[in-house]
Amino acid sequence: MKYSFKMIACALALASGFMASAQQTEAEINKKVESLLAKMTLEEKVGQMTQITLDVIGKGNNRYTSDYPLYLDDGAMKTAFEKYQVGSVLNTASGHALTPQKWYEVISEVQKNTLKYSRLKIPTIYGVDEIHGATYTDGATMFPQEIAQGAARNPELTKQAAAITAYETRACNIPWTFSPVLDLGLSPLFPRQWETFGEDPYLCSVLGVAMIDGYEGVNNDIGNPLHVASCMKHFLGYHTATSGKDRTPSYISDEALREYHLPAFKAAIEAGSHTIMINSGIINGVPVHANYDILTKLLKEELGFKGLVVTDWADIENLHKRDRIAASDKEAIMLGINAGIDMSMVPYNYEVFCDNLIGLVKEGKVKQQRIDDAVRRVLRVKYALNLFDKPNTNPKDYPEFGSKAHEEASYRMAAEAITLLKNEGNILPLKKNIKVLVTGPNANSMRTLNGGWSYSWQGDRTPMHTEKYNTILEAVQHKIGKNNVTYVPGVSYKEGGHYYDEFADKLDEAVAAAKDADVIFLCLGENSYTEKPGDMNDLYMSDLQTELAQKVAAVGKPVILILNEGRPRVISKFERQLKGIVQTYLPGNFGADALADILFGDVNPSGKLPYNYPRYPNALISYIHKPSEEQRAGEGVYNYEADYNPQFGFGFGLSYTTFDYKDLKLDKTSIKKGENVKVSVTVTNTGKVTGKEVVHLFTSDLYASSVTPDMKRLRRFDKIELKPGESKTVTFELTPKDLTYAGRHGEYILEAGEFEVMVDKLKQKFTVSE
Repeated sequence: MKYSFKMIACALALASGFMASAQQTEAEINKKVESLLAKMTLEEKVGQMTQITLDVIGKGNNRYTSDYPLYLDDGAMKTAFEKYQVGSVLNTASGHALTPQKWYEVISEVQKNTLKYSRLKIPTIYGVDEIHGATYTDGATMFPQEIAQGAARNPELTKQAAAITAYETRACNIPWTFSPVLDLGLSPLFPRQWETFGEDPYLCSVLGVAMIDGYEGVNNDIGNPLHVASCMKHFLGYHTATSGKDRTPSYISDEALREYHLPAFKAAIEAGSHTIMINSGIINGVPVHANYDILTKLLKEELGFKGLVVTDWADIENLHKRDRIAASDKEAIMLGINAGIDMSMVPYNYEVFCDNLIGLVKEGKVKQQRIDDAVRRVLRVKYALNLFDKPNTNPKDYPEFGSKAHEEASYRMAAEAITLLKNEGNILPLKKNIKVLVTGPNANSMRTLNGGWSYSWQGDRTPMHTEKYNTILEAVQHKIGKNNVTYVPGVSYKEGGHYYDEFADKLDEAVAAAKDADVIFLCLGENSYTEKPGDMNDLYMSDLQTELAQKVAAVGKPVILILNEGRPRVISKFERQLKGIVQTYLPGNFGADALADILFGDVNPSGKLPYNYPRYPNALISYIHKPSEEQRAGEGVYNYEADYNPQFGFGFGLSYTTFDYKDLKLDKTSIKKGENVKVSVTVTNTGKVTGKEVVHLFTSDLYASSVTPDMKRLRRFDKIELKPGESKTVTFELTPKDLTYAGRHGEYILEAGEFEVMVDKLKQKFTVSE
C-alpha cells in the first residue's frame, strides 16, 4: 500500500502507542471479561445485549427521526445509559453524512454519557455500515462497491481498500463496521446483489478474507487505532430468496447451504473476524434469527465462532410482527436469544427488549448461562478494541483522511474493475479528436456511480457531497474537451411505474444529436437503491432506456453502451445494435475518471464478470449449475432454444491486447486421496500493449455418487500483468478440499474417480484413487 511519509509517521505513532499499552492476548482479555462479568447485574448484562440507533438519543419530535443538524438529547441518553445500561449504538441520525469532526463530537459525547452512567464504566461500541469506504462521512474516500471489487479480482487492492476504510472510519471515532458482505450474489433480481463479491463461493472467500485482513489487520489486532472490528454478513443464505425480493423466504437444501453459502463465512471465521450479522430472511420456513440449528449448532459449535452475533435491523421484533413465529414481542425475544443471538439491533423501542428479556430470565425461559455467553462475546470485542482504555479516536490523529493517496487507491480499484464486454471491430479504444454524444440517465450522476450506502442509506443524498468529483459526462469532457462533447440526457428512469424526475424526457433531442456525433456514449443502468426499495418485477432494462437505446442505435452511428448498474439488467432487446459494451458496476467517486481513461486507451481494461450476465429474465442460471441445464440441440429430437446461454458468462472480460494460453500441465495425473496436485499454465501477451489478465482455474468432478456434480467450479485465480510478447508460467496447487463436495445430507465427501482441470480453453484430466 502506498502511503505518504506523513501518514506513515502518523501510523507509526498510533501503532506504537497501541503496542505499548493496548495489545492484549486472548487469555488476558478473557480474564478481564470474566472478572467484569462476575460483577454485573442481570440488568447490566441485558443492557450490553442491546443496540439502539442514534436517532433514539438525538433531539427531535420522536425517537424515529432526530433533528438535523444533530444534537444529542441529555434526557434520552440518561434513560438509555443509566436506567437501561444500553451497550451499543449504530447508524447516523436522520441518515445524514457527518464530517469526521462531527462524528468525533457525537460519539465522544455518547461515550462520555455511557461511562458517566455505567456503574462498572463499560464503554459503548459504535457501529456503522462502512461498506465501501467511510460511507456516512463527508469527504471520505469512496471505493467501488463489492460487486466491482469482485470484477477486479485483485485481493491486494481489496485489502488495501479495507485498510484505508478502517483508517478513515477510526478517524471518525467509529471502531466497528458492518462489513464485509459474504453472501453469494446469485440472483440479479435481488436488490443487494451489488453488495456481494459475486456468485462464486471461492471468489467470495478470497476477497472476503482480504477485506477482513484490511479492516482488522492480518493479526486481528483491532485494538490498534488503525483497525476496526469487521462484521461478516448475512449469515446464512440471505441472497437466495425464491421471489428474488429482499427479506423473503428461501428454500435451501443442506447440501446447497454447505456447498455454496457456507464456504465464505467459514473462511472469514478462520481469518478471525470478530462479529457476524444474521440473515433477515427465512430458510425452509424458519426465520434465521430463530434458528438454533444455524446460529448455535452450526455457527458457534461446529464452526467454533467465538465472536459477537448481532441481529439485522429490528429482526427479533420481526419474528413477531412480520414472520409470525412468535405471538408477542416477549416470545420473539425468547426465540431469538435462545437460538443464539448475542446483541439485538432493536433499534428503537429498546425498553421492550430489555424489560422482556429480564423477565424471561427471571421466569427461567432464557437461562442465565445463555445471557452470560452473549455478554462475554460483547465484552470480548470491546476489550479487543481497547475501548476500556481508549474509548475515542480523534480525527486530528488521522491526517491522511481523504488524501490523494487514498483517492488513487480508489481509482486503481475502479480501473481494474471496469469490464469490457463487447468491442466489435476493435472500436475501442477511441481517438481523442472525435465528436461524442453522451446520453442516458446515468450520464451525469454521481449518485449512480456510488450506489446505495453512500452518504445515506439509499444514496439519494450523494450529490450533496460529491461536487468535486466527475460524472461520466464530466470525465469525458475533461478527457477530450467540452467542445467535442454534446450532452442530452435522453430519458428518465421508469421503474415499476414510478418516475425519477431528475430531468425532463428528451428522447427526440438525443436522437437528433446522435446524427451529428462520431460516436455515442449511451449511459444506461439504475438509480441508487438497496434493500426493499430496490425490489423489482422486471429485469429488462427499463422501457424508456430500451427505447432510447433502440432509437439512438437506429441512427447508424457507432454506439458504446456504458452500463452503470448494481445488477445485470437484461439488454438483449438492443445488444446486437451496439458496437461496444462497457460494464462499470458501481465504481465509486473515481469510476468515471477510470472509465474515460479506458474508453480512450490510457488504461487497458482487465475486469472480469463476477456473475453470469443473463440474456433473458427467465434464464437466471448461475455459472455453477448441473449438466441438465445444458441439454444441447442435436442430442435428441428437440431443439432446446431455452438452453443455458447467458449474454456473457462468469469470468468474461475483454482486453485491448490478446493472451494465449498453452502448456497446461499437472505434476501428476494420478493421486491418492489426501494428496495435492500442482497445475501450471503458460500465458503470453500476444498483442501490442501491456495488459492484465485474470487466470482462472476451474475443476470438474466428472462423476459423483451422492449428488449430481456441478459443470465446473472456480478453485484458484491469479491476476498477472504482461508486456507485449512477455510470457509467465502460473502455478496453482489443488488440495483435497478442492475435490470434496457436500452430499445430500450436508456431509462432506471425497471420492475416488476422474476429475478435470480447465484453464481458458485448455483441459487436463487426472484420477483420484483410494
